[in-house]
Amino acid sequence: MSFYTERKLWNEKIETLSRDEMRALQLKRLKKQVAYNYQQSPFYSDKMDDAGIKPEDINSFENFSKIPLMTKDEHRQAQQESIEKYGNPYALLACAPREKIVRINSTSGTTGMPTLYTLTQHDIDVVNEMHARKYWRAGIRPGDVMIQALSLSMFTGGLPLSQGIMHMGACVVPIGIEGGTRRVLDFIRLTSPVAIIATPSFGQYMIEKCPKLIGKDAKDLGLKWFFCAGEPGGGNPEVRKMLSQGFGAKIFDHTGGGHAFHGISCDEPPEQFSGMHFISEDHCLLELLDPNTKKPVKIEDGSAGEMVFTFLDWEGGPFMRYSLGDILQVSTKSCDCGMPGMRFKIIGRADDMLIIKGVNVYPEAIKTVIFKCRPKVTGFFQIHLTKPGPLVEPPLNIQVEYDKSISKKDLPMLEQEMLSMFKEEVRMAPQINWVPPGTLPREMKKTSFIKIKGTDT
Repeated sequence: MSFYTERKLWNEKIETLSRDEMRALQLKRLKKQVAYNYQQSPFYSDKMDDAGIKPEDINSFENFSKIPLMTKDEHRQAQQESIEKYGNPYALLACAPREKIVRINSTSGTTGMPTLYTLTQHDIDVVNEMHARKYWRAGIRPGDVMIQALSLSMFTGGLPLSQGIMHMGACVVPIGIEGGTRRVLDFIRLTSPVAIIATPSFGQYMIEKCPKLIGKDAKDLGLKWFFCAGEPGGGNPEVRKMLSQGFGAKIFDHTGGGHAFHGISCDEPPEQFSGMHFISEDHCLLELLDPNTKKPVKIEDGSAGEMVFTFLDWEGGPFMRYSLGDILQVSTKSCDCGMPGMRFKIIGRADDMLIIKGVNVYPEAIKTVIFKCRPKVTGFFQIHLTKPGPLVEPPLNIQVEYDKSISKKDLPMLEQEMLSMFKEEVRMAPQINWVPPGTLPREMKKTSFIKIKGTDT
């Protein structure tokens, strides 16, 4: 075990490459990947032909940025057209022949047609490598038991995550959340894990329910690591403090399922968040764009923009200049934690952004303010809109649960305290509607904080 203790990185050769060395590797792989995509995928060859671009034109990152973006709507359209023409969803987009595709995963989205990820065994090996890099950095070692309390269905945080944990030699308990909270707690008791992987919302729910379900607090479960996944929150200092106090565990935010974009946060106090280290640059090229003009944003310390990614050294369904609508801020300076690599913070999603009197507001900013008022509030809230955003006719309506320890006569003072924080930190004054504890739904899966009148979303 001394070898495991001394080795801080899973793949030291790649993870310690200099910036210039990494960029050179990326460009080499990018040229090969673009040629492969063009030759193997009707979708990509048509896209590049329409733009008047040939693979041999891609001899720099600048030239590559001239290839048109790919969106989730295009992805779905390609899948539908492929089904209609060829009887399967990946004939147009996938590059590998059908007999080499050994797994299909989908995104965690719950609306519209799922977007599919097609992987060969080579791609699965890449994904396993990325998961190993993340958990090794966090301190997980062979023999450690990890409870996987995410949806185990088609979600990229299901089987791909299980396989990645096994690849590094740790032991996974893929209990999932489909069986409910009691079942998760039963398997924690039975298997004595040191870590749990779950959404922050489910962590919050467990903290609330543990005393009622098992007669003890979540911090008595013996968990040393809480890995946030599946939704925002793991990078929110207030959420991190809530989870750390509730579980008595180290809190890590991380991202990346059955695809090539992976990152994990530092081992640092919960009240801090320095971002997630981008650990998959050798297999994923990141670009930032201005979300409005779609013009390139130079990646340097503090720059922010819409995330666009391209898979490198990928066979099955390699995404090229794909935009999911996530807004990222990057840090290129050395991190105090000593771990190598550029860092990023997911500020929000372009489609989650609300505009109130010209002010851009993301649900995570609202969540931060509400969590600062704990334990006077439970932390559960819901944004109510009369129609889809981003434009919102003020005031923004927010339902907030007060805690059982607070009487109704104390609510006006609490409301003034909260409104003051909203004005100072978010630059807007919402309409707060107080509801009793236990009123709002508790979600085990990915939580939506926005409800549009007349819908269930």
